[in-house]
Amino acid sequence: MLVTAAVGALPVLTLLLIMGGVAKLFTAGDDGGGQGALSRLGPAVLVPERFRKAAMLACAVGELALVAGQLAAAVVRLLTVAFFAISTYVLWDLRRRRPDVGCGCFGEVSSAPVGLRSLARSAVLTGMAAAVAVADVGVADLVAGMSWTAAAWAAGYLALLLALSPEVEEIVSRLRHRAPCEERPAPPGRALSRLRSSAAWRTHVAALESVEPYDSWRELCWRFFVFPGQGGAEVVFAVYLSGRRPTIRVAVVGQDGNPVEPLAESIAVSATR
Repeated sequence: MLVTAAVGALPVLTLLLIMGGVAKLFTAGDDGGGQGALSRLGPAVLVPERFRKAAMLACAVGELALVAGQLAAAVVRLLTVAFFAISTYVLWDLRRRRPDVGCGCFGEVSSAPVGLRSLARSAVLTGMAAAVAVADVGVADLVAGMSWTAAAWAAGYLALLLALSPEVEEIVSRLRHRAPCEERPAPPGRALSRLRSSAAWRTHVAALESVEPYDSWRELCWRFFVFPGQGGAEVVFAVYLSGRRPTIRVAVVGQDGNPVEPLAESIAVSATR
């Protein structure tokens, strides 16, 4: 019975660890060094401000390492139990000391204040990890021992965890009340990262005096970055703030203030910034 329950728990634990680790990586990367989201999420709020991004990244890397390790090594399965047990205590402490911040369990989407459901979910995950460790179930046992009974255990675990996850309501609410592009928050760091991975950047980077922008502002769905160019010119990039592969426009402005390579006419640019 214990082995069957553990076989059902292992894939659910693995999925949750992967989702948590990846979400934290995205949240830390999108924060852009501004400590925006990280100032409202645990465990980042429990450390000094300059270490918040590092703490979030360390937690993400640790979760992803546990995924790889618990499938093969018994000692790592014990570490997984310790991880979830410590997480339960940290959430309890966070709820007591900082009742205004979210757990950050799944990155920025876990921004709701820590409640009893989040605590109960962490306790359930601790019990699931303990069952996997005691039964000493690994990837070989998962492949050989998966049955309809184990699948039913996995489905039951998943249903219970979903019921204990306030993130579900948050995601549904965001999908039902999705704000228009111009009203959605968009960290400058994310737009800058997308710019630097674009063909427009590779085409014009050789003409820049510095790869760091000296000015930046937002206009509706566009984020603008100004870089010093060679010969006293300015190179202005406009990054559209929606879509997985956003449109990027470039304008090169000469010393006389006239555009050498104008942006598309449809992009409105304020005279002040």
